[in-house]
Amino acid sequence: MRLAWFSPLPPARTGIAGYSADVLPPLEAAGLRIDRFESRHAHDFVWRHRQRPYDLVVYQLGNAAFHDYMWGYLFRYPGLVVLHDARLHHARAAQLLRDARVDDYRAEFAYDHPGAAAAAAEYAIEDLRGSGFYRWPMTRTVIESARLVAVHNASIAGDLRTQYPAAKIARIRLGTPERRTSPDARGAIRARHGIPASGVAFVAFGFVTAEKRIEPIVRALASLISRGVDAHLLIAGENGYPGLDTLIAAHGVAPRVHVMGYIEDDRVADVLAAGDISLSLRWPSAGETSGSWIESLAAGKPTIVTALPHNADVPSAVALSVDLLDEDAALVAAMSTLAGDAALRQRMGLAAREYWTANHRVELMAEDYRQVIAQAIAAPDPQPAGLPAHLTDDYSSLATAIAREFGIDPIDPGSVRL
Repeated sequence: MRLAWFSPLPPARTGIAGYSADVLPPLEAAGLRIDRFESRHAHDFVWRHRQRPYDLVVYQLGNAAFHDYMWGYLFRYPGLVVLHDARLHHARAAQLLRDARVDDYRAEFAYDHPGAAAAAAEYAIEDLRGSGFYRWPMTRTVIESARLVAVHNASIAGDLRTQYPAAKIARIRLGTPERRTSPDARGAIRARHGIPASGVAFVAFGFVTAEKRIEPIVRALASLISRGVDAHLLIAGENGYPGLDTLIAAHGVAPRVHVMGYIEDDRVADVLAAGDISLSLRWPSAGETSGSWIESLAAGKPTIVTALPHNADVPSAVALSVDLLDEDAALVAAMSTLAGDAALRQRMGLAAREYWTANHRVELMAEDYRQVIAQAIAAPDPQPAGLPAHLTDDYSSLATAIAREFGIDPIDPGSVRL
């Protein structure tokens, strides 16, 4: 069985690249032959597929520019779409408008959201930012054109089945690998950043953005410190938050906040080992399942998460939830509770590790992939009606006409008429 696998892969600094790389070895060990196509050489897919058709094309699609190149293939070569974000509007609008394809954006928006006023598309065209990107997810074209769509969250899968009853929707558990901790990693990292053994270290792990609630976290840390708690914060991830240093300084917590920058995969376990509590907050959310949260579970860390609908099935024994309607007070309360109770941290850490073992190992993710791949191969190509022309046109008509003038059939280049 041969698969074409479209995904950003390491060294791309994206969580999806890591998850994709993690699951490929067990799938290949199970007998699947997988050809990997990244943005640099995705064009090779067309001639390879024409020479010997693949059994299935797998797209690892997310709401980031890393995935822009896949849109040229999604509709002409339907397959299994692993949708890592339930909203794609940010990246899709940026891609089309960056290339001045305003009419294409309007047409795509209208198809994705037929109930929205036409003027709603002008929101992004006028370079506005904010809630509009979350209100209108721009996923209909992708979902209706795929043989099967898979997501990593049961709640999101249920929502999509309700919205698109004719589509095939499945859930694949998101898995992370077992990571080894270096000897004395905890002590070495804490010493490097001046965190005493008796201090409590919170870890905010992953790409740093406003949506990770960095500002409320810094405010809450300042509140704990003002109450006499020896609290510290490790911010571990590539910085995508403008003004982070200014924010930290404004709250007077610079000596207690340690910005570590991008963390390579082989250092993830060490950084989590240095901390006591992981913060995995999201708002607004694109419906993603947090890989950094699952890494924290694997490391046996108690976590604090945002109370979102797709987190409703997270056991309270594993994570404390923060209500967005009273975020500041709820976050301070959760951080204070865990900071002041070492026994609770230990119990939650053990429960977190057990939860990861039962639900989020790479082996479980690979098992789900094998089942979903078989379902997608058996499914027919969908035939959605009314897709915008720019999604179905392969723009080969000019090249085809020129080739035929020279007696070459583009469908069968070997049949040259001299």
